[in-house]
Amino acid sequence: MIDLPVSWQEQLQQIDWAKVQEKVADYGPALRVIRDTWDRETLTEISQGNLFVSDKMLNEAIARNIKEDSPARSVLLESKENGRLNVTIDTVKLGKVELSGEVKEFVHDGDKSYMVYRVRERNIPNHGLMSWVFSRISMAMAQRMVGNLHISDDIPVEIKHNNVRIDYSKVLADSDFGKTMFHGHRLLDMIEIEKATPKEGGIMFQTKLNIPDDVKDDLKNLLPQKK
Repeated sequence: MIDLPVSWQEQLQQIDWAKVQEKVADYGPALRVIRDTWDRETLTEISQGNLFVSDKMLNEAIARNIKEDSPARSVLLESKENGRLNVTIDTVKLGKVELSGEVKEFVHDGDKSYMVYRVRERNIPNHGLMSWVFSRISMAMAQRMVGNLHISDDIPVEIKHNNVRIDYSKVLADSDFGKTMFHGHRLLDMIEIEKATPKEGGIMFQTKLNIPDDVKDDLKNLLPQKK
């Protein structure tokens, strides 16, 4: 048995163990989801209003969701300083398809989550293929903020003229991130995405954190730093 100094014994007696257990119970279910989604630097960037996600990271996320029976062998994004987002698709049936356009809207706010991409300089080929492509692009763009998402083939995609609108709200709500609470807050409600702007080499997301400072501090203290 170890004899503790009197000062330590007094400090231990002053701890409200019920509150400690309450904290652990609160952290436990959320901690895995939070740590799988963010590191401390990412959360800091989001809270400061800007998060840059590289093309390399986006393309790797898209590649993970291309299967053997997919209609495309690869989908590559290239962000440009002039705000263009170029998309090169190596399709199974049509060969290479190249698109250039703009991210007109990229929004997540509570239960509202969608992306609008406007194609420039050509008509949109094969609406079924484009629905498949842009559902995966929007999921890849969201994943840095909300973690891994299960991509289904029934994501609502609306194509009008040269605009493609993808509604990924149900996919997000059904994800681990969407179902997780922390300190009485839905993780889904903590973060807002207001805009996505292509820059050279990646996309800059304009973001907000809608959580009290003390909760934000708790989150940062729980998260690992980048390695």
